[in-house]
Amino acid sequence: MLKKFLSIIGAYKIYEKWLWLQIKNGPKLEHIAIIMDGNRRWATGKEQNPWLGHQKGADTVENLLDWCDQLGVKFVTLYTFSTENFSRNPMEVDKIMKIAERKFCKLLTDERIHRNKVHVKVIGRVNLLPENLQNLIYEVEKATANYNKQFLNFAFAYGGRAEILDATKTIAQKVKLGKLKIEEINEKIFEQYLYTSHMPKQEPDLIIRTSGEERLSGFLLWQSAYSELVFLDVYWPDFRFIDLLRAIRTFQIRKRRFGT
Repeated sequence: MLKKFLSIIGAYKIYEKWLWLQIKNGPKLEHIAIIMDGNRRWATGKEQNPWLGHQKGADTVENLLDWCDQLGVKFVTLYTFSTENFSRNPMEVDKIMKIAERKFCKLLTDERIHRNKVHVKVIGRVNLLPENLQNLIYEVEKATANYNKQFLNFAFAYGGRAEILDATKTIAQKVKLGKLKIEEINEKIFEQYLYTSHMPKQEPDLIIRTSGEERLSGFLLWQSAYSELVFLDVYWPDFRFIDLLRAIRTFQIRKRRFGT
């Protein structure tokens, strides 16, 4: 049994190295966004409670941070919890919030975050989250506010339509108060009021969705206009480095024309 296990590990490492050789000299990605889908189905398939899938998925995020650092990806945006997810079973939602609290508490002292100068930001309607979680998010954002080497965004209590509505309302209020003229409003101005406005590069080069589903589900609706989309038939808790490398390889072989 051990011999078979070691053989599988060896094959995995060979495949990983082969993928790395394929992508290392290709176009580099600055911004990767991921819809981390399939936590509940992963747990169901193993006859476990749904929140255990969310816990395993949260652990996978920690591995992802190391992989993106290794690949030199400066911007990472993760779709972790949508505004629609609040309609799930209250016990499941509560467990997700507890998992998030533990992970944000860990981020405060995570050596990688401070060594790599990672600017951590939660994008979404944070006011909808439990107060304890809001306070932790505030502490993490405050502790990393002056970092700008890398950016890590968690889309939490997030909805793409909500983001556009919130930006529109803020702009309308500024027009009403005479702080902004209607004729001054263009795409560049509008982007200054999106949740992602703190980043110099808001648009993802690549959006990955796991679990086999092929839709954006309201994720970064404005920012994704020219993003490449890759859908992987793997549940998020089982997401591996080779899956990330495969997605990047797919990105690199596509011809990006941007309407030309």
